[in-house]
Amino acid sequence: MMADAKKLVRLTYKAYLADADERLYDTTDAEAAKEAGIFNEKMTYAPMAYLFGSKTLFPDLEEAIEKAEIGKETTITIPCEKAAGARNPKLIELHPIKEFYKQEINPYPGMSVSLGNRSGVIMSVAAGRVKVDFNNQLAGHDLKYVFTVTEEITEAEAKAKAIIELTSGTSEGFEVAVESDKVVVTEAETCKFDQNWAIAKYKIVADLRAAFDVTRIEFVQVWEAAKKDEKKE
Repeated sequence: MMADAKKLVRLTYKAYLADADERLYDTTDAEAAKEAGIFNEKMTYAPMAYLFGSKTLFPDLEEAIEKAEIGKETTITIPCEKAAGARNPKLIELHPIKEFYKQEINPYPGMSVSLGNRSGVIMSVAAGRVKVDFNNQLAGHDLKYVFTVTEEITEAEAKAKAIIELTSGTSEGFEVAVESDKVVVTEAETCKFDQNWAIAKYKIVADLRAAFDVTRIEFVQVWEAAKKDEKKE
């Protein structure tokens, strides 16, 4: 008999910086994203899957989602100390502009950059120096979330596919089989050409183990021979 899986739900949400203007910074709603000027055509705007205990959301937000009634809109405001924390002035640094030129980067204010495995945003460029803010961009802000839990996912294979979606962005092309002691994932064709797939699998393995309480996760990659053209008579 398969062990009980952890709770997994889908939800829609709008996330705001709870400042005077309540600026929207993230959402599952395409129209709201367009209106706020944050629409990204590379993103999929649809209800998001969430696995409880995965620690990818702030604890207060996860608790609110767990208590929410399915289909009912819920609003919660989280103070900065329970969200991304206060801003740290020591994480605002000056770097020589030549560091950016070496990476073929022409820096400008507002640009997102990566330096030494750290991500930051350029604040200013002047006198051969670049000021970079390495603080979490949510640091120092209270956060407001307006969300609706649309469903709880209970069917085993649907849960497994939702977990794949959490990391890879889609479960299209994947096949899964959930057994009493293992989960078998047949990889989508696109995985063969995805340089990030090997790393993504580590997160998927951890989440599948947590959700189904199994010790074995198998990944199957299928290579089919090309079909030969039929000989013309």
